[in-house]
Amino acid sequence: MTFGLVWSPLVPTWALVAAALAVLALAALLIVSRTRGAWWRIGAMTLALLAIANPVFTQEDRDPLRSVVAVVLDRSASQTLADRARVTEAARAALERSFARSPGFEVRWIEAGASDGQTDGTHLFEALRSGLSDVPAERIGGAILITDGQVHDVPAQAAAIGFQAPVHALVTGRSTDRDRRVVLTQTPRFGIVGQSQTVGFRIEDDGTGGRIAQTPVVIRRDGETIERRTVTTGTTTTVSVQITHAGANIVEIEVDPLEGELTDINNRAVVIIEGIREKLRVLLVSGEPHAGERTWRNLLKSDAGVDLVHFTILRPPEKQDGTPINELSLIAFPTRELFQVKIREFDLIIFDRYAQQGVLPLIYFDNIARYVRNGGAILIAAGPEHASSASINDTPLESILPAAPTGDVLEQPFHARVSAHGLRHPVTRALPGMVAEGNPQWSRWFRLIESRAPNPGAASVMEGPDNRPLLLLGRQGEGRVALLLSDHIWLWARGFEGGGPHLELLRRLSHWLMKEPQLEEESLRLAVRGRQIAVELQTMAETAEAVTITRPSGATETVTMQAAEPGLWRGQVDVTELGLWRAQSGQLTRLINVGPPNPREFTDVTSTLGVLEPLVRATGGGIWRISETGELAMPRLVPTRSATVLRGEDWMGIRQRDASVVRGIGILPAFAGVLGLILLLGGLAAVWAREGR
Repeated sequence: MTFGLVWSPLVPTWALVAAALAVLALAALLIVSRTRGAWWRIGAMTLALLAIANPVFTQEDRDPLRSVVAVVLDRSASQTLADRARVTEAARAALERSFARSPGFEVRWIEAGASDGQTDGTHLFEALRSGLSDVPAERIGGAILITDGQVHDVPAQAAAIGFQAPVHALVTGRSTDRDRRVVLTQTPRFGIVGQSQTVGFRIEDDGTGGRIAQTPVVIRRDGETIERRTVTTGTTTTVSVQITHAGANIVEIEVDPLEGELTDINNRAVVIIEGIREKLRVLLVSGEPHAGERTWRNLLKSDAGVDLVHFTILRPPEKQDGTPINELSLIAFPTRELFQVKIREFDLIIFDRYAQQGVLPLIYFDNIARYVRNGGAILIAAGPEHASSASINDTPLESILPAAPTGDVLEQPFHARVSAHGLRHPVTRALPGMVAEGNPQWSRWFRLIESRAPNPGAASVMEGPDNRPLLLLGRQGEGRVALLLSDHIWLWARGFEGGGPHLELLRRLSHWLMKEPQLEEESLRLAVRGRQIAVELQTMAETAEAVTITRPSGATETVTMQAAEPGLWRGQVDVTELGLWRAQSGQLTRLINVGPPNPREFTDVTSTLGVLEPLVRATGGGIWRISETGELAMPRLVPTRSATVLRGEDWMGIRQRDASVVRGIGILPAFAGVLGLILLLGGLAAVWAREGR
């Protein structure tokens, strides 16, 4: 129960002040003039002034509130190393017993740092603020952190924690912890495909007293080992990595483990270099002008990523019409420069209705065949000339083409259809206008160059009438070959009978030839979508193998794939860890990084006092190692009220606040009712009696 006095004036403040000044003036005048009964008159005026000020006596019934203490338990991944998790639970049990002996505290147990696949690092103070967000600062008696000391959101100033009370830290782990880790010193973000980038790194051994050692290191790109070397710990090393493809090139640097170290998870570091492809160089050679020539040119010119070189054979060398050479406006076809000197600079060569006219000697076709086997690509868009004696098949290209012509040309209306093999192939799967039954929703063609059965290693993905091959794809050595056995795709481009998906088909075809990863027949793809990793398997097989997922921590699980489309299987896995994830299905391997490439949680896992100590000391708290000898060594819990020292070698202080909550209040105005009337009348009577004498 608490008593008090408050003022509740009956008039505005300015009127009360004016009345007080008037009373003071009159009192001074009475005293100076030595008027008889002055003090009685002053007393009466004072009582009247007090009545206007209206003093009120209060009586409050209050219930004391317990001080709130937050105990933050670090559940981060580094706390699972060695015996830290066991020590944390033992420390919690010891604190529970201590607080049970001090009932004046309300304890809030806050668990923080557990990996959710979204947060990078251990954020204990963020969890502390959240756990105490509904508690007034004057009720907070302190906070206790049970952690290994690796905290990544420590405020720079003590005032930032939001209360004035000690923060104590109970540190798990030992000062003798040993660990080896890879520290990245140079991490390029982008690189040109086909060129190299330099990655810098350093091997650090913590807890070894600065001892220098030689240790083997393995460098991988997209899971494939590209180099092994031995490096000196503590010394910066650089390695040159070639960028082999567009998109993410994932470079791993892995070092052998250190004997007795805490974990080997941070023995590997990851650098993600985004490959940027320079313009793709395409050589288009048209044998003669025809209606479909502009279809190819328009497609390739519309792609900003393609650098097109186009030649059309308008005048073969054997043509003799008497026109003087100096009057011709045509340029000579630079055959030697294109097909011998600079042939390797092209990503794709297209022969559009090309016939042997003596322009290219046979030796150049031999160069083209060698170029394909060494990783190049060629596309033959055939017309009637392909079935004639001038066919390009009657050259050294015969050894790499998917099929040989029969010499017949079929001229009748037909709908191009996707073959059973093509339904699963990424070039022709789900083309716009395809239907499950009946004719596709695209226009007819009217010419087909007949061919024999596909050669080994080739397959027909589109067919004409009676299942005759129309579009054949094949591989030769490291390169790729496509053969389109009709020159009527331009009908789709012109919108004849509604047209067809010429842009989509030709785009996919050309990019498959140039080895676009998204168009590989056998590929495994990963993508992060929210809190899940989407797994997509492209295969030409009837069934899909299960995919094995390896988490950053090394744990594995199997994902059963579900058929989504012909040749395409999908699955998913929940993201619970940050870092490098690996998926494997048969011979296919794919890597993906979730969150930052090298999570801070495993950048440094050794137990430390240095991170928290400045803040802890600034709040008046203490910091102790509680498992240095292997046995739990807890400081005593000491409740304090006004002590200025809140820590000792073996004790930690928690403030007991004087906070309370009002349950009831009573008020008594001094000049209200009978009591006020008696006081005022008594004062007036005293003045009258004095004046009467």
